[in-house]
Amino acid sequence: MHNTTYLVDKYSRQAPRYTSYPSALHFREMEDVSDATALIKERNLRPGPVSIYIHIPFCASLCWYCGCTRVITRQEGDSSVYLDHLFSEIRSLSQQLHPENKVVQLHFGGGTPTFLSPDELRTVGKQLREHFHFSNDMELAVEIDPRRLTEDHAQALAEIGCNRASIGIQDVRHEVQKAINRIQPMEINERVTRWLRQAGIHNINVDLIYGLPLQNKKSFEETLEAVKTLDPDRFAIFHYAHVPWMMPAQKLLDKYPMPDSYEKFSMLEMTIANLTRSGYEYIGMDHFAKNDDELSVARHNGTLQRNFQGYSTRPDTDIYGFGMSSISQIGDGYLQSVKELDTYYERISGSRMPYFKEYYLTEDDRIRRKTIMKLMCNLELDFSEISTEWDIDAKSRFSDNFDRLQEMADDGLVILHEDGLKVTDTGRMFLRNIATAFDAYYASSEKKGRYSKTV
Repeated sequence: MHNTTYLVDKYSRQAPRYTSYPSALHFREMEDVSDATALIKERNLRPGPVSIYIHIPFCASLCWYCGCTRVITRQEGDSSVYLDHLFSEIRSLSQQLHPENKVVQLHFGGGTPTFLSPDELRTVGKQLREHFHFSNDMELAVEIDPRRLTEDHAQALAEIGCNRASIGIQDVRHEVQKAINRIQPMEINERVTRWLRQAGIHNINVDLIYGLPLQNKKSFEETLEAVKTLDPDRFAIFHYAHVPWMMPAQKLLDKYPMPDSYEKFSMLEMTIANLTRSGYEYIGMDHFAKNDDELSVARHNGTLQRNFQGYSTRPDTDIYGFGMSSISQIGDGYLQSVKELDTYYERISGSRMPYFKEYYLTEDDRIRRKTIMKLMCNLELDFSEISTEWDIDAKSRFSDNFDRLQEMADDGLVILHEDGLKVTDTGRMFLRNIATAFDAYYASSEKKGRYSKTV
């Protein structure tokens, strides 16, 4: 076992987060929408579980760390125009889906979903129920910016069936909030959590980010202790992705001292110890859930899933994304919608599909996608199981990278055995690095410097 400095120096590398395989950076420009039409048509010859993602891009102000696709505006009327086009897209696509498809998961992301007024949220809920069949146990989750949520918003969300809220907090210290241009006193978080629970939304997630300017191990522990008083069911603890070549606004953070890779690693170690000591189970690489939470149960049952929304408990689910920049995962294909608002409006107004990028998996892609997702969820791989499922010799398929896996075993990140591997406790903190050993596209992508660092 090597010391922390050695591991951080060696494995602080750029890598995908593996919410898809291959990553969205490998999607190709769409030349003909007929392939997308055929994909949707073929997939809907038979009913199956469906997940829906709704992208609301608007934010009233820019958080300088943000890596999301967003539109900054204070004109609340902008959302009305957007919803008109969103509803047109929903009506058009819903007519192509199998009538017996059941929606098992619905996620509102952004941007800021609660940029919409309470009545607009109610209208969105009504439109969705008119065009889709919701399962009785559907999870309806909404990303919350506490600065943009009123008590009426909480009530409206409950009325449309919301049963999970993800509250974006990031850090509770004023100096960090000032540096990232997101002033959010703890009193606001407490008030919003109370409103949500009073409205009947009892499943509360909290999103935090480590690696932001002016943070350190001690200060982030203060954030954890403060946020635990909200008694959330889950934590998502994200490593700040500093990618100013993709998100130029992040350059505004360069004037502040940033924690280096060693400090960030110590922050992650502290977070794992703190939250597991407080009754949360460490899920995958960046989630924590109470021991009786369905994520924890799925982790132990081997049924945990990973997709564009992160970790999930809903297997074999196609994802249909609506709104600008949204990504759909349909069978063995990915479709990405245009990222510019005007272009999205133009496409929808012209009764055209909003997609501009696509990717269709080869057999090798399918094998590697399932292998990587199993690794990210179960923290172990059985090569004989992979061989049987795909009628291949898994060891031969992945042989090009066995030297890298052996090196990771020598460094204490994995335990290799005759028929597979198991990720160690130390290895969990380098899970993205381990996954790259099964990624056929990683070597070329790393040279181009296209991803955030793992540590």
